[in-house]
Amino acid sequence: MLVDTHCHLDFDAFDEDRDEVVARAAAAGVTRIIVPAVHLDNAATVLRLAERYEGVFAAIGVHPNSSAGWQDGWVDSLRALAQHEKVVAIGEIGLDYYWDRSPQTVQHQALTAQLALAAELGLPVIIHNRDASADVIRLLSESALAGQERPGVLHSFSADWETAQTALEMGYYLGFTGPITYKKADHLRHVAAQVPLERLLVETDAPFLPPQPYRGRRNEPAYVAEVADRLAALHNVATATLAQQTTENAADLFGERLR
Repeated sequence: MLVDTHCHLDFDAFDEDRDEVVARAAAAGVTRIIVPAVHLDNAATVLRLAERYEGVFAAIGVHPNSSAGWQDGWVDSLRALAQHEKVVAIGEIGLDYYWDRSPQTVQHQALTAQLALAAELGLPVIIHNRDASADVIRLLSESALAGQERPGVLHSFSADWETAQTALEMGYYLGFTGPITYKKADHLRHVAAQVPLERLLVETDAPFLPPQPYRGRRNEPAYVAEVADRLAALHNVATATLAQQTTENAADLFGERLR
């Protein structure tokens, strides 16, 4: 059994065959999927998917690339949405300096407010970090989540070992996606090989970042098995062992329903 801890199943790339995608995932042993919202507008869709499919769970948050119009009042809307019984995290939240779709100061404001909400609600966070490692680590360390045993996950990890080590010391899990399988991703594999098994999560970030055998095609939850295979090889363990451990990790972080 595997848990895809990050999949945008609500995106229109899945509109034509969503039921089949979920069925293929189950056939591949992927029985739990976490779908994170990226802004308030798609949160209701994410929640409807969680209601529709037994193995689908939701996260609620405003992605940094959706934060340009941030208003503090959005926290109240997020708080209300997070009361849904299948919400397991606040996310996808974080910082993105690559696309620069929102001023950095606004991204900081949105992230800080949502970290505080997660601490208030006792929920873990799903953190997006693109070219912003120093500020992500600083804001996480200054947040109300600092010092908690399992504050969240740095999703689709792509930063250096120093960032990974700091995040691990802060109690965060690290999620890995398709790029771990790419031919030129030796630096990423070097990082992943050093992460303790008990702190790893597997993800697809579908429909994005398909593993090497599927590059150029739409990614989907079933393909998280490719990520698990590569991580297992890096850690010199059987894929079944890696699958069991990452499933336990997902349940430890997001709740027993993920086990």
